Amino acid sequence: MRKLILLYICVALFTACEESVVSPEQIEKYPSIYPDYIGVTIPATIAPMNFSYADTSYERIDVIVKGRQGKAVHINARRHVKFPEKEWKQLLTSNQGDSLLFTVSIQQKGRWSTYKPFPMYISPYPIDYGLAYRKIAPGYEVYSRMGIYERDLSSHKERPLVENTLVKGMCVNCHAFNRTDPSYFSLHIRGTHGATFMRTDNKDEYLNTKTDRTITACVYPYWHPGGEYIAYSTNNTRQSFHTVKDERVEVLDLESDVVVYHPADHHLLLCDSLQKKDRFETFPAFSPDGRTLYFCSAEARKIPEAYKEIRYNLCRIDFDPSTGAFGSRIDTLVNAEALGKSVSFPRPSYDGKYIMFTLSDYGNFSIWHKEADLWLLELTSGNLRKLSEVNSDDTESFHNWSGNSRWFVFSSRRGDGLYTRLYLASMDENGKISKPFLLPQEDPETYYDRSVYSYNVPDFVNTPIQLDTKVFRKKITSKERIQVQAKK
Repeated sequence: MRKLILLYICVALFTACEESVVSPEQIEKYPSIYPDYIGVTIPATIAPMNFSYADTSYERIDVIVKGRQGKAVHINARRHVKFPEKEWKQLLTSNQGDSLLFTVSIQQKGRWSTYKPFPMYISPYPIDYGLAYRKIAPGYEVYSRMGIYERDLSSHKERPLVENTLVKGMCVNCHAFNRTDPSYFSLHIRGTHGATFMRTDNKDEYLNTKTDRTITACVYPYWHPGGEYIAYSTNNTRQSFHTVKDERVEVLDLESDVVVYHPADHHLLLCDSLQKKDRFETFPAFSPDGRTLYFCSAEARKIPEAYKEIRYNLCRIDFDPSTGAFGSRIDTLVNAEALGKSVSFPRPSYDGKYIMFTLSDYGNFSIWHKEADLWLLELTSGNLRKLSEVNSDDTESFHNWSGNSRWFVFSSRRGDGLYTRLYLASMDENGKISKPFLLPQEDPETYYDRSVYSYNVPDFVNTPIQLDTKVFRKKITSKERIQVQAKK
């Protein structure tokens, strides 16, 4: 009897904490919420899309989420809306391929207002397990804490893979997986203990990729779909700083070439056409069938005097995976120079239909170019278009495709012009692109307001990444490196 009484008291106290929506004023417009998740398309396995009302002067927020199938979810809270994971996942699973309807009511000065219900669409296409990305403070001269992190997309859980605090003076960057498969993994380490971490079919090696026939160590990796090759560029890079208010930093290549590494025999395959002294070649990417190597190429100019005249085109060259031989001709797919623009970060969709790239006014490192936007080249027709569905009035860059080519992730500075955040969007079988949504967090308003890190180089992974940091630290701090050899 005593337990029953205590139960009634608890229920009464819980009920008293909630204020039901009474006689609300009906507002015929969508609520202003953060993040803006109104009308977005999401995968059925995404973490709860928690949000808050943009005007912080409210006292309570009430949200009812309904689908055609399954039990509705009701939240009544003081600040941000936090959906229970179990109920959220059940609702999404029950309505995959359909939609949900969110009814938001706000209490201000004791009075309720109910807004026009907004939809959220649940895609029939699955998404990969998670994302891997680098987080770094957006400083220029020095860096503090940074690293490579993994995010489980079905929850709000993030875990560090490698942080620079593991080894003093270490910087980690240029990570890549083979079509979202982390059993093929390349990671570049800069600093006193510099190396290239190479995982092929779960076999780990630590390489020295600088040779007497290449400019520098290998960066900007992209795997051949078969896993037997990986393309890199070698870049002599410098940083400079603008005095113009809206332009902060410029990353310049004084010279750059494209090479292909063959892990089986530790050889770098060189090609005269990709090592021209009068051209800058960078950002290689293999086609899904492995028989074409895409890359960016610009006429070499005097640096820094003519850096705003450097414009990269999107080019291609044949590649024979059976022999490791390159073709004899280079074709230009996008003549951006003729448009007064410059291409960077080409990423072919894994279904072979498209190449997504960043287009900016000049140069090849567009992450600090406010005008940088995402563009799409349709390979069959040659049609080229700006992705107005996802672009903003600030920087869009650093993008990658999901394993089934139905989703892509990109970084954007649209929030405050300083920090890059990650956004996801879907593309259906007809090429229709949905409104992008900000990577969900448990309390997004607090998380993004307090975060001092920028996200960059995001890539999908189809399973959790296995990396023993104790072994990694031991290997990196040792002097053991496999020296790669260059050959033509």
